[in-house]
Amino acid sequence: MFIDSAVITVQGGNGGNGIIAFRRERYVPKGGPSGGDGGHGGSVIIQADAQLATLRDIRYNRLYRATRGGHGQGSRKHGKDGASVVIRVPPGTVVLDLPSGDQLADLTMQGEQFVAAKGGRGGFGNTHFKSSRNRAPYQSSDGQPGEQREIGLELKLLADVGLVGFPNAGKSTLLAALSAARPKIADYPFTTLDPHLGIVKYGDYKSFVMADIPGLIEGASAGKGLGQQFLRHIERTSLLLYLIDASLEEPAAEQLGILKNEVQSYAADLAGRTALVVLTKQDAWNAEPDVALLKERGEQLLFISAATGMGLQELVHAVARHLESAKAAADEELAARQADT
Repeated sequence: MFIDSAVITVQGGNGGNGIIAFRRERYVPKGGPSGGDGGHGGSVIIQADAQLATLRDIRYNRLYRATRGGHGQGSRKHGKDGASVVIRVPPGTVVLDLPSGDQLADLTMQGEQFVAAKGGRGGFGNTHFKSSRNRAPYQSSDGQPGEQREIGLELKLLADVGLVGFPNAGKSTLLAALSAARPKIADYPFTTLDPHLGIVKYGDYKSFVMADIPGLIEGASAGKGLGQQFLRHIERTSLLLYLIDASLEEPAAEQLGILKNEVQSYAADLAGRTALVVLTKQDAWNAEPDVALLKERGEQLLFISAATGMGLQELVHAVARHLESAKAAADEELAARQADT
């Protein structure tokens, strides 16, 4: 099962208490203070791990608590620090503070970490309070409590290309035809219930990652069906492919308008994302789609049949050109920024 969201409570360990103690040595009737400090509480850390693909294991464990620090001891011995808890999540996981809704972290790189709940600081023993005026203090402090917060985890797939379309538009068939991914394919709506990733190879040792998200319906951006849950997975993509089933009676331009409206309503910045329009199932067309109208609107069109392989190489080459152009522009911008600094 693909799980892409979870709500958990994280609690850092409390700090250990400092203690009051004095030296007890022979021939030293008035030994000085020797109370040690308490240990620090452990923290709860969230870490990206590329070996994970979903948040399934986390969803069923709602509380993560680090251990408390040990109390101080005599002879100036400090208490042992509490053990931290590491929660491993897939790269692409966003950490949210639930009460405020603020984004706390976006873990996209392998090994990247975020301290979700800090452990409390250990208290001071009476050794810490010794001074020239108070050589035998009867004073210590308790450890501080660890942080506690409720957080949300959302997984947004890391892919170069996102497939957007209505149910049965041919997204899963296209992904299976271009990559080694094997999503479920059947002739009925909502066959795909979970997002799928596939690696598409081209040229000499080059590749890009394509994401197939479940089919959208009108009103998806407003929460109808599972639209919002699915739309988040195209937020990180560099290129969108709008797949339009041109074998249907509904005009292609009308289908495209609904899809674009849902994407833009979900996230306004996606409206400016580079996109190609792919008219699918070319082998099953009963009539010529409204290509002229789409071209008038400035859409970049591609025509394919994933079932027969028609137009697939042209599609891969077009996607590769756009991705390489975007990468070159990003590298150039980065170089210019570094030169300015």
